[in-house]
Amino acid sequence: MAVNPLQRIHTAFAQAGATGWLHAVDIDTGAEINAGADQPVVTASVHKLCLLLTVHQHAEQGPLDLTEQLECPPDGRTSGPTGLSAMLDPVRISVRDAAYLMMAVSDNAAAELLLKRVGLDAVNTTTQRLGLTRTHALRTFAQTLATIREDAGPDGAQALTDPHVIARLRALDPARTNHSTPRDMTRLLTAIWRDEACTPEHGAAIRRLLGLQVWPHRMASGFPFDDVHVAGKTGTLPTLRNEVGVIEYPDGGRYAIAVFTRAANPAATLPTIDATIGTTARIAVDALRTRQQ
Repeated sequence: MAVNPLQRIHTAFAQAGATGWLHAVDIDTGAEINAGADQPVVTASVHKLCLLLTVHQHAEQGPLDLTEQLECPPDGRTSGPTGLSAMLDPVRISVRDAAYLMMAVSDNAAAELLLKRVGLDAVNTTTQRLGLTRTHALRTFAQTLATIREDAGPDGAQALTDPHVIARLRALDPARTNHSTPRDMTRLLTAIWRDEACTPEHGAAIRRLLGLQVWPHRMASGFPFDDVHVAGKTGTLPTLRNEVGVIEYPDGGRYAIAVFTRAANPAATLPTIDATIGTTARIAVDALRTRQQ
């Protein structure tokens, strides 16, 4: 007898040493797979998708030009391992190219440039207008990183392997940091793919950027096919590994998926959990596609 897909999803999370929450929905029929869809979760860099939509809505409405140039001096630049965050010299970049870096390599400095341009309140207005009532940004990305440094104490990054330190990080508590639910995130993706969140022109631009993300180790790992397109955005903090995205099949099937995980092991590198995001997404999509047959 076939194993229930929800059971397979929960088993995959458990075998990887993680707690996980997943929601998957067929964008065209509304059929869903619910494995903790309404659990409050920390978004981490997944919230950059909300910022990206806000940028494009402002461009659509007129107060912002996507070709506008932004200055990014090295002093005070938001830390991070990629993009502008890792660069040493002054940078001048357009709004749309900063958005590319923010989504393709999760560049924190690029995200801060865009947040300074549109404001954190505008990001929350965007999600509220879409009815994402359980999605809210409390801090900028730079502020979130600052709370981790403060909560880690004098031992810095080395302390982030200590479970007692992990337990006190505000950045890992949905009630005290940027948060959402898996269901809210699939609603957001569905609105973008249906051109309900902004005009078709801006929706296409957002979908393009999500398709340019460079990380293949999470959701994309579950769909190793040349004719299946994966567009997504990851999010990572100590013990947290997330990704939300849309899987598009050559027959026209479109599936919005949100996967959020928390590991028991505080190690910075846990490939098994990364791969489990792809595994569970694939289980969910296969179940949705089987229902269509």
